[in-house]
Amino acid sequence: MDRYERILALHRHLKAARYPVALRTLMDELGCSRATLYRDIAYLRDALGAPIESAEGASAFKYDASEAERFELPGLWLSSDELHALLAAYQLLHNVGPGVLSGALAPLRARIEALLSQQAGGKRWPVERVRVLAFGVRRMDEHVFRTVASGVLERCRLAFEYRARSTDERTRRTVSPQRLTHYRDNWYLDAWDHEREGLRSFALDRISEARTLEDAAIDVPDAELDRQLASSYGIFSGPPKAWATLVFSAKAARWVADEHWHSKQEGRFLPDGRYELRLPYGNAKELLMDVMRYGADAEVLDPPALREQARTMLQLALSAYER
Repeated sequence: MDRYERILALHRHLKAARYPVALRTLMDELGCSRATLYRDIAYLRDALGAPIESAEGASAFKYDASEAERFELPGLWLSSDELHALLAAYQLLHNVGPGVLSGALAPLRARIEALLSQQAGGKRWPVERVRVLAFGVRRMDEHVFRTVASGVLERCRLAFEYRARSTDERTRRTVSPQRLTHYRDNWYLDAWDHEREGLRSFALDRISEARTLEDAAIDVPDAELDRQLASSYGIFSGPPKAWATLVFSAKAARWVADEHWHSKQEGRFLPDGRYELRLPYGNAKELLMDVMRYGADAEVLDPPALREQARTMLQLALSAYER
């Protein structure tokens, strides 16, 4: 443990302690000698202003109870593990939407890398060894993302033009933004649509001419958002219409059993090694698209209407190869 790490660990230990901590305990926790510990205590107290008090003839130490809650180390003090995690989080944010917030995040990355370099004696950390591979990311206007994010966080209404993917129709929308959702490598806005008087989800890549309004956004309770938008399968779920029962072959079972499809899903292995999955759904097409990626290893059992819809989709797909 280097000095930076020891100072941080010492601060956290003393801040959490209710009673004076013995010198031997601190030496064991920090893995250092008595002389090193005394130097670190002196630095923490004299250079950083920590409210350290000695007890039992300087054989134990604690923070002054009246000052402990208010005192924090100046600047950004993180352990190596925390910096590594923060750097990995940066890589994730950078890759889930190339170009989105890249300018705003660049100083953060530079600061994290500088802190890591200080701890490693100037050695460069191989950040390229943390890889996040996005799949199916749709191009999005950075101005739209910033405007929508500002509306969500500042709680003000938004106006924008929306081009529906299913019909290609353009409409003007005025909404009260509720939350941003990152789903399958793309961003969505959950919002209250004032003209339609209901909750809707909007793909950010289909939004244009976004601007914030002076009117305050209305807040929909979290419980209602979850009931309307997260109670059934998929991003465009809505209230659940029914429960689907899906069965996967023994070969696919090893993968499906470890997958999270929905918070209320129910799964079990069948005697013959196959896997049965039950979950609520609102949008049949979205669910069936995921089922179809398993091809012949997946079968829709219930409800009958969903099974028939799956049959129709497979027949139409087959017809494209029979021409």
